[in-house]
Amino acid sequence: MSAPYKFQGWMGLDKNATEGKMVWQEYEPKTWTEDDVDIKVTHCGICGSDLHTLRSGWGQSLYPCCVGHEIAGIAVKVGKNVKHVKLGDRVGVGAQSGSCLDCEECLNCQEHYCTSMVGTYNGKYSDGSKSYGGYADYCRAPAHFVVKIPDGISLAEAAPMLCGGITVWNPLVHNGAGPGKKVGIVGVGGLGHFGILWAKALGCDEVVAISRTNSKKEDALKMGATKFIATEESGWNKKNARSLDLIVSTVSNPNMPLAQYFQLLRTNGQFIQVGAPEDKIPAFSAFALIAKGCKMGGSCIGSPADISKILQFTAEKQIHPIIQERPLTDANEAVIDMDNGKARYRYVLVNEKHVKELKA
Repeated sequence: MSAPYKFQGWMGLDKNATEGKMVWQEYEPKTWTEDDVDIKVTHCGICGSDLHTLRSGWGQSLYPCCVGHEIAGIAVKVGKNVKHVKLGDRVGVGAQSGSCLDCEECLNCQEHYCTSMVGTYNGKYSDGSKSYGGYADYCRAPAHFVVKIPDGISLAEAAPMLCGGITVWNPLVHNGAGPGKKVGIVGVGGLGHFGILWAKALGCDEVVAISRTNSKKEDALKMGATKFIATEESGWNKKNARSLDLIVSTVSNPNMPLAQYFQLLRTNGQFIQVGAPEDKIPAFSAFALIAKGCKMGGSCIGSPADISKILQFTAEKQIHPIIQERPLTDANEAVIDMDNGKARYRYVLVNEKHVKELKA
């Protein structure tokens, strides 16, 4: 039996979609199973991945494409096999909506590294159904990837944590961020602002914000940074050499000064890249790592269990991301503003008619 509501949302039809050319239209969601949950979307964060996908920056996208993988809302249909979610629960879905659930990675709560990973949008499920995101009225997703949102967090604030937040949380906690550690966050944008908030809350001795200019210095210090480095200033890398145990880079600029970032690492330091440029990252000499025993790695989103942990951590610590709410009806304008770097620090689309229904 079909759902008593329509699946419709903002669709990118070609690589020009980021230029204000998404169109609102109906679409066919994944085939329903009793392991699924339908979500009435109230909020959806705008992630940089949305823009890369809309313009096919990471490879050819599966148009028409409805993006958005920071989805928060209310469960309005729950499959018979689902145990952890019930009708009316506040729930969310991040960047992943599928995996094999049977490989070594999946069995060890690393579903996000499964070779059969299915993105919440621009992906295909095993039955051939396409995945569609949260710039929409409703979202259908496998329950395994649907997490409950604690009462201590607003749906608007929870939304950007489902991708942006977890993307920076995992490389911090999995690489020892905490008391006794000096941590650098490259980029003070949507991801970087989460990095500063998390590093502070985890109790790092120093939290160093690293950005090209000083324009966001005041904001970064208010977020919890203890120091700010502007890379446009002469000699910044030499003045701060061998000062950091861990650097998490959130920038997606293929021209980032990577070799200079390595100079900031202490002996046995670690550099973790989470920003994903559409082009290759800069080449560097192997001695940048060899000379100090440093390591370079990457990190990709997180598992449903990881997301649940940060939501609970956020509720307990009363951490509030800096967001700007935009009406879902103005999604095209919000995407353009995001592309022009205007977000401070994460745009969240608000499905106003659904929010109004919640308040009624």
